[in-house]
Amino acid sequence: MPINVQGDKEFDSVTSIQNKALRINLNENIYGTFAEIGAGQETVRNFFRAPNPTGTIAKTMSAYDKDFSDAIYGAEPAKRYVTEPRLKAMMAYETGLIEKRISRLKHPNKLFFSFANTVATIDWAKKYKGHGWIGIRYQTTPKEEYNEIIMHVQLHENKAAQQQISLGIMGVNLIYAAYYHHDDPKTLLKHLYDHLSPDKIEIDTINFTGPAFKDVDNRLMSLQLVRNGMTNAVMFAPSGNNVLPANVLYKKNILTLRGSFRPVTNINISMYEKSLQMFMDEHKVERAATEVIFEMTLFNLKAEGDEIDEKDFLNRADLLCALGHTVMISNFQQYYKVVDYFAQFTSEPIGLTMGVTTLIDIFDDKYYKELSGGILEAFGILFARNVNIYLYPAKDEETGEILSTKNLRVNNNTRGLYNFFKQNDRIIDITNFEEQSLDINSRKIHEMIHEGKSGWEKMLPETVTKLIKENQMFRKK
Repeated sequence: MPINVQGDKEFDSVTSIQNKALRINLNENIYGTFAEIGAGQETVRNFFRAPNPTGTIAKTMSAYDKDFSDAIYGAEPAKRYVTEPRLKAMMAYETGLIEKRISRLKHPNKLFFSFANTVATIDWAKKYKGHGWIGIRYQTTPKEEYNEIIMHVQLHENKAAQQQISLGIMGVNLIYAAYYHHDDPKTLLKHLYDHLSPDKIEIDTINFTGPAFKDVDNRLMSLQLVRNGMTNAVMFAPSGNNVLPANVLYKKNILTLRGSFRPVTNINISMYEKSLQMFMDEHKVERAATEVIFEMTLFNLKAEGDEIDEKDFLNRADLLCALGHTVMISNFQQYYKVVDYFAQFTSEPIGLTMGVTTLIDIFDDKYYKELSGGILEAFGILFARNVNIYLYPAKDEETGEILSTKNLRVNNNTRGLYNFFKQNDRIIDITNFEEQSLDINSRKIHEMIHEGKSGWEKMLPETVTKLIKENQMFRKK
């Protein structure tokens, strides 16, 4: 007997939160539990208010007391409760319980689910804005392995009551989209913001797992979050899984390199290795306490025109991950925005590694016209904190001259600023560079690979060369 999940066409054009809850309630097969901790039972409240809640709700609970929560879901060794492991433990426990208590023989067509969230809303002093983990563990056909959608949200409203309402709306959107849009994850993402905006609640991490999402690459889902304006930046680990930026960057020393990485070349690796050593020596920090981020902006990812080639993006991501690096995708075109973003998570030193062309652009005041204070406002953010720029030299193609801070020509309007920061050691030359690497041009290398020519192999790390050949990356279609 087919299970009716995609049916109920009379509701397809009605997307209010009340009607989403009603559509779920009227589906005789969808049945599960709600476990919400920290912000009230705001999601399930919408289902109680819609007709026929007994058709959907097996149980609802909110174990606010930490001892009660530990007794139900297991102790948290670090005594932290607004975490992904806690969310997963909640969902696994609740689906296990419903499987134990509801007979499959009596209800062969039931699609079980467990919705959960663990949230800290804004505090009374408004020092901490609030954040949380939200997820659903569910089936789209009976007896199948469970699917999971897990996401982290930042709460931006200024009152706890407002944050609770937004959480409830997003919870309904998630449950509804999980059942009615799981066959199109990109559409599913967009429906999470029905009746909401990123100004109220920001999704900065999301992961899809399970049989319904076997063909989903979570890095592409991360990319979609930034493309859709749902967040400013996302990260994924060398494993390829999306990771929470706050977890990666919290109280860390941060060194970041921005580029197109199309592909990763020996000069990229030289920039990384030399600047990292200088950064650690300069600030007397350990490698274990330092996070290196390879950043690509949306602009970097647009190879031609305004479109992003997803296969091309995944090729670049695969190469960086294979080298063991953490990757960040952002919409921060100006560097002061990157520094401001990192400063949310750490007060430790920040290093920016870049080439000569990028440094010249930073000191071009035309890029700061949207700011009322212009370049001074931007540099107030960029250099107010413990930030250093590590400059990798370049070779002038016409004269062969090696360009560094000693002979760099910046915009006349900002030359005084440039000299000030250089003299105060905020802009530091990478002196132990590899001169042969200065002849490497990633665009020319990409053209050679694209056209099937040889001679590029020695200009890339061995691992990168091997992967490009094995997987036919960047080749002409």
